[in-house]
Order: sequence, then structure tokens, then C-alpha cells
Amino acid sequence: MTRARTTTVLLGALLAATVAGCAPQSEPAATGGGAAADCAPGALPTLAQATLTIGTDQPVYPPWYLDDDPASGRGFESAVAYAVADELGYPRDRVAWVRVPFNAAIQPGPKSYDLNLTEFSITEERRRAVDFSSPYYDVRQAVVALKTSPLARATTVAQLKEARLGAQIGTTSLEQLNTSVAPTTPAAVYNTNDDGKLALSNGQIDGLVVDLPTAFQIVGSDLPEATIVGQLPAGGTPEQFGAVLDKDSPLTACVSGAVDRLRDTGALAGLERQWIQADGAAPELR
Repeated sequence: MTRARTTTVLLGALLAATVAGCAPQSEPAATGGGAAADCAPGALPTLAQATLTIGTDQPVYPPWYLDDDPASGRGFESAVAYAVADELGYPRDRVAWVRVPFNAAIQPGPKSYDLNLTEFSITEERRRAVDFSSPYYDVRQAVVALKTSPLARATTVAQLKEARLGAQIGTTSLEQLNTSVAPTTPAAVYNTNDDGKLALSNGQIDGLVVDLPTAFQIVGSDLPEATIVGQLPAGGTPEQFGAVLDKDSPLTACVSGAVDRLRDTGALAGLERQWIQADGAAPELR
């Protein structure tokens, strides 16, 4: 919760209650958080004075960011980032963007950003290295294949085991591929989804595992010759995206509070409807 010294046991309990209260009871609470921050609008202890620095990968893809331009406000995560910043008292002209490779963004050590939105799923392993805000999106993983591939007709997870499958390095897509499918041929690992899509279109792999919104984007415009084979089975705990912050960041509770307010007012749901298109079939693989 915090590594700062407290003067009384009562103060420590009050701080713990404050941070725990930032997340809904039905969802994972924000993780970590340094000494309690004053969430006065525009007055957070950010890396750059009076500026909120937001990180994301390069490249980034629809529907999360459009045209690889996170500062545009177009795309779900770009829009969420600006909405969170506004809740924290940072108008658009007080937001700066930095690019950080996906894997590097969740490694231990000092960060070049105040918060990072790059479809980071909240996991226990990652919590050991970074903080997470309250979740802003629930997600499922899906398998994409070319329409001409025998894999396109698969209806069960067992039918995926003999296939050549791939996913982006460091992602829960790769993790779920290895755990839920456990293919007999080791999964192909790519630095970016673009590399994975190229391998799929070239026939180097039979299927690519990505999050469901990305799957709809791929088959809708990136690779019209591809189709969604199906969604991988959901586990007992829903997979959720959260903003990443430095471990024990004093901003964690404030960012979580902003996300929670956006959820409670329906703003998150509105941005999801605006930017995440999920037309067509995506059956669950048995």
C-alpha cells in the first residue's frame, strides 16, 4: 500500500481504506501506491511540473489508437487517457506523450511516464513490478486465422493444439495461448502484432492470438482475408486492462479514482461504444 512511514497505526489504516475504496467491490483494486497523494486538480507530483506524461507503445493500433497517433484523442485508449487526465485536472494542452516498448513499460525501475495505457492486463506477476489503476476495460482473447485455413473451421480448443500459433511477446495473449491451448509446437513470438499479422498472411503460422477488439480490427480492415476462429475460454477471473504506474506511485490512488468516476458516470461505456466495434461472430471455443 505504502512504503512511507506512518506516525500511528490509525493513520496507516485510514490510508489503506482510502486506496482500497478507489475500486469497485466486484473488480480488482488498484495495486501499490506510495505515500497518499493530494488529488487536487492539476497539482499531482508528476514527472514534469503541471504536466501529465502518458506512455504508450510504438506502434499502437486501432481500435486503441488510430493512425499510430496517441496524441490525437482518437481511439479508445487515447480517449480514455485524455478523459482520465481531465478528471485529474490536466487539460489536453497539459498532457505529454512518450513512447515506451511494451515489455520495457512493465519492467522494474524508474519510469519515463506518469501512467501508461497500452492494453496492459492486470496480472499478479506484473503487480510485483508496477502499480495498476482500477480497470478500465474487460477483455477476452481470440484466435484469428485465414479463411482458407483448416484452422478457420475449428470449434474446440483441442483442435488448436496441432496448429502453428503465434502472439506478441510479453502479452497475456501469449500467456493464454501457452496455458489454455498448450500447442504441441512452441508458439511463435513476435515483437509487434504487425509482425504477427505478416506471418499469418504469409502462411508462416496458422493462427494469431490477440485481444478480441484487435481481432475484430484485423478481420475488418487489416486482413479481410482472415476470420475470427473463436474466443479462448474465459477463466474464473475476468481479464481487465489497467493503467500502469511506477511501483508505489503516489499517483495510483488518484488515477484509480479518476477511472472509477468515469465508470460510474457512464463515460467509459460511452467511449467503448464510440471506439470499439465488435460486429460479427466470435464464438467461444469449447
